[in-house]
Amino acid sequence: MVTEALKKAAVAWVSVDGGPALALWCLPLDDALYIVSGPGEQAAPGLAYADEARVSLRGDHGGRIVTWPAEVTRIDPRSEEWATVVPQLAAKRLNAPGSATALAERWAAECTVNRLAPDGDPEAPGDASEAAPPRESPAARPAKRPFRLHRVRGAKGR
Repeated sequence: MVTEALKKAAVAWVSVDGGPALALWCLPLDDALYIVSGPGEQAAPGLAYADEARVSLRGDHGGRIVTWPAEVTRIDPRSEEWATVVPQLAAKRLNAPGSATALAERWAAECTVNRLAPDGDPEAPGDASEAAPPRESPAARPAKRPFRLHRVRGAKGR
């Protein structure tokens, strides 16, 4: 099931060290997911230096179909794997500033590219949605009543 879900993945929910799962765009390739993170790219706190993570993938119906433990490997910019994977990853990057070559050079200098490979038995999805209550945020504030300039009359007042 993990292999089939990997083939269709464009977004994965990744949790590092028991933290909240974050939606990250990814490239499925060779039974693994490749994720780029860092300045100017998606934020994935802790992923750059993690050894393991928890990955959830969704199905065509939009719901979670599989969650699995992943081994996280950082891809070295001087490696053969980098030369193979990063051009494909750069081509999939939407709204990228500059060319794919310039993007790959920036990633090598400032970002990390990680490989998340299945490492253990997947969890059965069961009935749990993994929905969590909203996190506290300084941006949240109580809703106020809407402003009305004039009094709204009912159907009888016409």
